[in-house]
Amino acid sequence: MKIGIMQPYFLPYIGYFQLMNVVDEFIIYDNIEFTKKGWINRNRILINGKDSFITLPLKKDSDYLDVKDRYLADTWENDRAKLLNKITESYRKAPNFKIAYDLVEKCILFDNKNLFYFILNSLNIIKQYLDIKTPFLVSSSLLINHDLKADKKVIEICKARKASGYLNPIGGVALYNKSEFKNVGIDLGFLKSDDFVYSQFNNEFIPWLSIIDVMMFNSKERIKEYLDSFYTII
Repeated sequence: MKIGIMQPYFLPYIGYFQLMNVVDEFIIYDNIEFTKKGWINRNRILINGKDSFITLPLKKDSDYLDVKDRYLADTWENDRAKLLNKITESYRKAPNFKIAYDLVEKCILFDNKNLFYFILNSLNIIKQYLDIKTPFLVSSSLLINHDLKADKKVIEICKARKASGYLNPIGGVALYNKSEFKNVGIDLGFLKSDDFVYSQFNNEFIPWLSIIDVMMFNSKERIKEYLDSFYTII
């Protein structure tokens, strides 16, 4: 069995869903420290031909809390209306706007303000739309030593799930030592997305934007083709 493990990202790029689709189990960290300027509560969309950040505003709290202990801001009801309006204004003329917007709206209007469950719900919505069958597991539910860090924690999770393989996005090549995994009988691999281009109105193509952008400009069938557009490095 091959597993993937990721932080919860807000409507992430296509590579996140490629990884989710190709593994047998997809584990999402909830008991991991929230990091600023990462992809947990923000992503990029196309606005006037340029990439621009959209962000989930968070309630002010300790910077050292885990993701599962962070909450959306008290102003979220107003903020989400502005966010949906920004997405509408940016993509209203996109060929797949109606279907994509309905999905995004369902994600944004989810009532639970807990950051982890808010993101988990959005990942489930997109997963179901793309017919991805891989089951999700929440990291805190696993019977491991949760004080472990980095590759030691990943290896413990693999052992707990009786996984023979661990697949990580290509950006993690420098983070893991293959011999550490090999010594315990786990095959370590990295997923590298193929380069692909689709029409973003008449603008110069900007890659790796949020799945929002991919859904706005591509049919479900085309996106499912993109899910298989990668190669693995062992």
